[in-house]
Amino acid sequence: MTEEEISVQEQYEDILKKGDGSISEFLNEQNISDVAELIYENEEKEIEIFLHLAMHRALALFRILEHPTQKRIIKNLPPIKSAQILNEMEPDDRTSFFEDLPNEVVRELIKTLVPEERKITLSLLGYPENSVGRLMTPDYIYVHEYNTVEEVLNIIRSVGKNTETIDVVYVINDHGELLDDLRIREFILASPDTRVNELMDGRFIELNARDDQETASEVFKMNNRVALPVVDDYNVLLGIVTIDDVLWVAAEEFSEDIQKIGGAEALDMPYLETPIFTLVKKRVGWLIILFLGEMLTATAMAFYNDEMAKVIILTNFIPLIISTGGNSGTQASTLIIQAMALGEVSLKDWWRVMRREITSGLMLGILLGIVGFFRIAIWSFLMHQHIITAYSYGPYWILIGFTVCFSLVGVVLWSSLIGSMLPLLLKRLGADPASSSAPFVATLVDVTGLVIFFNVALLMLRGTLL
Repeated sequence: MTEEEISVQEQYEDILKKGDGSISEFLNEQNISDVAELIYENEEKEIEIFLHLAMHRALALFRILEHPTQKRIIKNLPPIKSAQILNEMEPDDRTSFFEDLPNEVVRELIKTLVPEERKITLSLLGYPENSVGRLMTPDYIYVHEYNTVEEVLNIIRSVGKNTETIDVVYVINDHGELLDDLRIREFILASPDTRVNELMDGRFIELNARDDQETASEVFKMNNRVALPVVDDYNVLLGIVTIDDVLWVAAEEFSEDIQKIGGAEALDMPYLETPIFTLVKKRVGWLIILFLGEMLTATAMAFYNDEMAKVIILTNFIPLIISTGGNSGTQASTLIIQAMALGEVSLKDWWRVMRREITSGLMLGILLGIVGFFRIAIWSFLMHQHIITAYSYGPYWILIGFTVCFSLVGVVLWSSLIGSMLPLLLKRLGADPASSSAPFVATLVDVTGLVIFFNVALLMLRGTLL
């Protein structure tokens, strides 16, 4: 904790000790983030803290709390207070809170909403999960093309306080169809008698309510907007999505991808809040798959038992070969997954990706192969000079060096191709590219790396050690 956070905690404890009744005044003067820290540090007093906040402050605090804490607060608040919180929340924030709750809990909470808010919530929950419709809010400012600037400003003054943002004003026709979106500065700078249609240019960007939320994130990133309109299939304006909601989704998607890359299913709640049996369930599936995959490695090694028995020295290089292949494959996989997430690489770029990985994999393999060869050469030289007295590679150290060198070239090249192509293949099959996790790539490369290593050894050492 920072010094400021510590001081807030200490001030809070001092006020509690004094019992002078100034707790509400103190809490309402603090930054919302500081109050959130107080909630996390004083879980047993979270309801008391929450009840001392003014309603607008309580809503701002509730919005930034972690989901398990939100659920606990709504459950333990007095029914009247929890109903007030839910009714005052922004529709998109309320929908986000509801969609992670059990259906029976959602049904009970929806009963506490006033008819208008209930209708809005049911409408938003009716859209597919992870769709833009779940993110949008129906609270926005709209005008008609025949309105004057003076009328528009009066509308903003009248309804602006109940909308999520007034930065953008949306123009619709009498059928509710979206015609344009205009920044508020356009109206502020125009003369009062100017009509809206004189300011319109028809250049606007909209989202469909059934678009994926990741699509919305990409559109925001490419167009530098604070809010975007959401329409249905008939271009009727349904609501807007703001940048803060999209950033929240992007953060969740990033967390899920990181967990999947690590070889586990995405957690639905913070790590420390996740029940231990759920944590095991999320991890065991991949571990079983990877374990079965590693059994293939044992099978591959057993296939070359005779060769290993003749040249025991080869076994010393097995960890080197398979770990290098796993590392290079993981690098390639991670780079491609990130590039796909950022929109830098798509399925149609597969051939360009393959060409780049062939070139880079070959160059990396050659560099590592040279390092491996010189390591064996230096070791043999030190042995010959009696500087070290450990095991020796014998008179055929040059062949062993070339075996390691060419094996590293082949393994690094192969693992780079596997690591880069697997995410694209999974995307083509409709799966999540993040599922081509580092452990999965490493396991796959372990088996093929051994095959490459021993076949190069058979080729290089035949007639000498083999």
